[in-house]
Amino acid sequence: MIGSVPPVKDANRIIATLDLSPSRMTVPAAELHRMAARDERPIRAGWNRPDRHGRGFVICSIDATPPLSKRKETMMTRARGFKAAMAAGLGTAMLAGCLYLPPSAAADGSTKDQQIRVGIFITVPNKYTLSTPAATLSSAGGLRVGIKQNESTGLLDSVTAGAEIRSMAEGYSVLLGESADFASALAVFKAVKAAGGNPVLEPMNRSSGKVYQVAEGAYATASAATSALTKWSQNATVMAFGGTALQLRGPLHLETGPYASEPEALAVATVFSAAGVDTFLALRPGGSGASYSVMVGAAADNAALDAIRLKLAGVAEAAALKPALAGGYLLKRQELSVSQKEGSSSALYQAPTSSFAVVQPAGSEPVKLAERYGRTYRGYFEIGSYNGALSVINEVSFEEYLYSVVGGEMPGSWHAEALKAQAVAARSYALSQGTSFGIAQVVDTTLSQVYNGTSSEKATTIQAVDATEGMVMLSGGKPVEAVFSSSSGGQTADPSEVWGNAVPYLTSVSSPDESSEKGLLEWHRVLTSSGKTGFVRSDTVTLNGENNAAGAAFAVIKSDDTNVRLLPLVQSGVNSVEKLGTGAKVTVLDTVIQSNEMNWMRGPFTSQQLLDGMKGKTTSAVSGPVTSLEVGQRGPSGRVKQVLVNGKALPVKTPDSLRGALGGLPSTRFWIEPAGGMSLLGASGSVGSKESGAAVGVLGANGARSTSSGGASLNVMSAGGVIRPVAASASWMIRGTGNGHGLGLSQYGAKALAEQGYDYQKILKYYYKEIELVKDGY
Repeated sequence: MIGSVPPVKDANRIIATLDLSPSRMTVPAAELHRMAARDERPIRAGWNRPDRHGRGFVICSIDATPPLSKRKETMMTRARGFKAAMAAGLGTAMLAGCLYLPPSAAADGSTKDQQIRVGIFITVPNKYTLSTPAATLSSAGGLRVGIKQNESTGLLDSVTAGAEIRSMAEGYSVLLGESADFASALAVFKAVKAAGGNPVLEPMNRSSGKVYQVAEGAYATASAATSALTKWSQNATVMAFGGTALQLRGPLHLETGPYASEPEALAVATVFSAAGVDTFLALRPGGSGASYSVMVGAAADNAALDAIRLKLAGVAEAAALKPALAGGYLLKRQELSVSQKEGSSSALYQAPTSSFAVVQPAGSEPVKLAERYGRTYRGYFEIGSYNGALSVINEVSFEEYLYSVVGGEMPGSWHAEALKAQAVAARSYALSQGTSFGIAQVVDTTLSQVYNGTSSEKATTIQAVDATEGMVMLSGGKPVEAVFSSSSGGQTADPSEVWGNAVPYLTSVSSPDESSEKGLLEWHRVLTSSGKTGFVRSDTVTLNGENNAAGAAFAVIKSDDTNVRLLPLVQSGVNSVEKLGTGAKVTVLDTVIQSNEMNWMRGPFTSQQLLDGMKGKTTSAVSGPVTSLEVGQRGPSGRVKQVLVNGKALPVKTPDSLRGALGGLPSTRFWIEPAGGMSLLGASGSVGSKESGAAVGVLGANGARSTSSGGASLNVMSAGGVIRPVAASASWMIRGTGNGHGLGLSQYGAKALAEQGYDYQKILKYYYKEIELVKDGY
């Protein structure tokens, strides 16, 4: 098939895709141009995407909005006419009206053509914010840079292999000053960056020679930039460099006419720079590539723009300058911000508001994004201003997106059927999201699905995605929002326990999640000779066979500097309770498995720690101190739906929000243990209780009587023989099972089911009820 009409997202455009394989490059192609002329509609350049099989494609379009005399024609008629033209044969002549980019994605009508937009950096008010002032990009195969506006994209520039470029939104900034001394400018650049600014170090030509200019920021509004100007005016280093030269810059320019080449435009720019006015190279889409012009000045308002024109009154070339048309261009500046070396510049591209810089690989190598841990990504990037902040969007083939997601969400060493189940669940989930993040469907964190670019791709995850290509779970004819979690803790959640409402295909089922404990060591909860309690790993002690009078075992530490930890888990950045040396004797109070996705322990939490953790996590403030903490209500799977603090329900938006409000618990399937209190059974059979801080009479195993309010001198044994220390002040331990919200597929459960012989379809139908598995469910 030479051409096809894929689903039209923009009702005002008809899109054609051409296979540019060598064997098909000889077919005549004048028909597309005749169509454009007949309906008085321009051909617009499109953006290609690399095909994973190396095929090359170019995407072009005809504006489907005809003049008034033509608007009675229906979209259906246009599409039929366009198909007829495609059938007539299109080929190399079409390239005269479209921009060809290197091979990037299949356009043969298969499901691999489906694209997804991932917000790597994006701001969506009240939902998600991850920001960066700039995006630094490179590719081992080089880059191609273009601009996107009103869904039309054109190629404007190319970047050599391995070279780094940066992209920022054009907006308002603060000019901090300039100097002929590079070292002075660099020192200010570094100082501003260290102070949290977003500086740009840029060479400029003046009549007296080259100078080095430092500007800061790419603000969305003049008021934000004015606040920044005030801030930097109070910085001694900046003021010593710029003095009274600090000024507000903005996105208004005067513009020259177009030039055929970049050197020609740059030669003209020196004329205006010599007059003391800043100039910027601008690239706009042209008939067969890019046209070049010079943006003169950077004014924050029209008055400042008039002042620039007045300053150029003696420059003959200034007579031809006109106010720059808004949008549709890309500024290309040569900066020293990346190398921080004199004479070693790199390109900085800036797209104005309503436009986006587009960066794609020139070859088959992925694109590296330095600001996101230096990860590399398939597909291409769009960078521009969105909701007042810089957005960095990765658009990539849906299936190739899943290569990374499956590897990021599940170890590639797991059973192939579990990986396939994960692939279908991830595909279904992403499809169900629509445009949840405005200009993006998903983000790259666990708020959507983990997406780490090519770094998390494995041969096994790629195989799992390919084996299930296009397979989607549907419910009621729509993609299932196939949420999943690491471990359901033995029982998946009911939606009422997480969101507070029912979802037909999500019901609570038992789940074999114990596999997360395989190979983990046991930990002993111990009482040291200094009266402190904590956990030591079982391989760090020797049980010597001796017991104390209460029947608790003694253990001996094997080596020096053995950590007694707060929880049965090695936690970086958390101080140990105590360090013990070789031969130290401890009393074993309890033995548990290492905290993991199936069974875990958190705490102890003091009243103040609980209150601090609740700040900003509840719908209304919680007053302290906390004197009681208990479960108020559980749901069908045993998950907590309500927690009582001092007898009142903890105010949270949804039941799952309890996790965050209680210090970031792994799940809501938990049990609260008051560490400072205990229940007492008297000799007469009556039941009493000891509140935190209260004293109680104690009869020791040796017959000695004493009084204790808790701490090192008071440990209690349950009816089951488990010994625990009683804290002197109010605190609480929380034990639980599971990791995540617990809805839908449990990843450890899927692993176990696959090892038991379940195929991926059976696994999915076990966790998601009454669903259809449909091939090419896009």
